[in-house]
Amino acid sequence: MDIIRIILAILLPPLGVFLQVGFGLHFWLNILLTLFGYIPGIIHAVWIIATR
Repeated sequence: MDIIRIILAILLPPLGVFLQVGFGLHFWLNILLTLFGYIPGIIHAVWIIATR
């Protein structure tokens, strides 16, 4: 299941984080990072998925 989340995190980072943690602090932080730049959003999403 983590592979699917990582693929979704690469395509749409907030979706990958949402599937992992729901509507929490990390979800909103990921939306902010994705708005600032797509790459920081991807890095954060993959990090969240890999560490949980």
